[in-house]
Amino acid sequence: MSKDAVYTAQVARPEATGTPADAGDAGYSKDLKHRHVNMIAIGGAIGTGLFLGAGGRLHSAGPALALAYLVCGVFAFFVVRALGELVLYRPSSGSFVSYAREFLGEKGAYVAGWMYFLNWSTTGIADITAIALYTHYWSMFTSIPQWLLALIALAVVLAVNLISVKIFGEMEFWFAIVKVATLVGFMLIGIFLLATQHEVGGSRPGLHVITDHGGLLPHGAMPVVLVMQGVIFAYASLELVGVAAGETSEPEKVVPRAVNSIMWRVGLFYVGSVVLLALLLPGSLYSADQSPFVTVLSKIGVPAAGDVMNLVVLTAAMSSLNSGLYSTGRILRSMAMAGSAPKFTARMNRSQVPYGGILLTCAVCVLGVGLNYLMPSQAFEIVLNVASLGIISTWVIIMICHLVFVRRAKAGLLTRPTFRLPGSPVTEIVTIAFLLSVLGLMWNDPEVGRKTLLLIPAVAVLLVVGWFALRRRGAESADRELADPSKHTK
Repeated sequence: MSKDAVYTAQVARPEATGTPADAGDAGYSKDLKHRHVNMIAIGGAIGTGLFLGAGGRLHSAGPALALAYLVCGVFAFFVVRALGELVLYRPSSGSFVSYAREFLGEKGAYVAGWMYFLNWSTTGIADITAIALYTHYWSMFTSIPQWLLALIALAVVLAVNLISVKIFGEMEFWFAIVKVATLVGFMLIGIFLLATQHEVGGSRPGLHVITDHGGLLPHGAMPVVLVMQGVIFAYASLELVGVAAGETSEPEKVVPRAVNSIMWRVGLFYVGSVVLLALLLPGSLYSADQSPFVTVLSKIGVPAAGDVMNLVVLTAAMSSLNSGLYSTGRILRSMAMAGSAPKFTARMNRSQVPYGGILLTCAVCVLGVGLNYLMPSQAFEIVLNVASLGIISTWVIIMICHLVFVRRAKAGLLTRPTFRLPGSPVTEIVTIAFLLSVLGLMWNDPEVGRKTLLLIPAVAVLLVVGWFALRRRGAESADRELADPSKHTK
């Protein structure tokens, strides 16, 4: 019987073996509390995509950006709701990789895991690049090379991740508190400015700011379509809820609350703040080089607005890097236990942290430090577009897994939890079609999107080569064990 067949049999009948359905789930602590998971969900929904990216997108797409955030937010919610149902069916730190293994086979798990690794490792490069750029905002750091600041940031977050999952949870909790408090504070200021008709940049805010400057679509519909890729990326890491559920003691209570709260957070923080920004100033006054919140606050003379917001954006980037190391460590361990990732990524330290996978992600991020050294002005844009391929493929795989899951439930092979994705299978099919259309529409952007799509064949070749290399190595290892089992007994 092949190794794949044995593993599949164990997944199908975990109770028969007395081991977890996913071998990668063994050995973890359950130290994440409800407040940790809840804030991880919030932190996943609020990041640099809003604090920094919204400025450039408002400039190019206009007020209709709020609709783009709303539409993408609805589909992001569908993805997380589908993942939440799978989590309640079987919590796993391997998350969607573990579900891909069960419902799509090991090849599906392999593609899901490595595309997610591509997403987070390149996002990690973007994060450390962003941290270095934000730190240069203060004159006391301008003399320090960008690559060195990136390396220091990576070292600090790595240390936090390796100590324990509880420390990771606490760090994410406070990162999220800072982000939420900042957004709430800005929205209160914006509502006050609207209610009192206080001048912003020499003119009064209100609906006329939109109508007098080209309406919802000042540059037409195509710019709104083109920013969809960036908007999807802004929602990346919402799926962290699924990974974190494997290290909480009560996933059946924690996950539904965290998932259900995502929708109103998206509506309030993303759509609400973009609507406010559009009502306060014309889109032409925002830019990709400055946080839109800083633009508004500086127009009304708030002292040190730039310093405060720069600190918040720095926090968001640190939070993203922290989450990326955490999630890829767990995903790679799940894959390594099934032979689809290097063996060392399955290793755990005394604090029950899978340090092997975390170090592999860090190694790729170190390459990013080199990229910062060679091309400091282009590093951020290059990796951001590669990461978008990873997150779209991950979300598509989650929805495909859910389709198979529902089909098996209808066949009586398993039982769906009461917490369900509504409208299945139509919801999954429409979500997959939307995500693939976003990918296809990137071709209309010759500067960035088209170059990103041209990377797909190269990524596919690397996946195929990696699959055969890993499976051959696994087979050779198994042969050695069979030839001399005495060497491997404890």
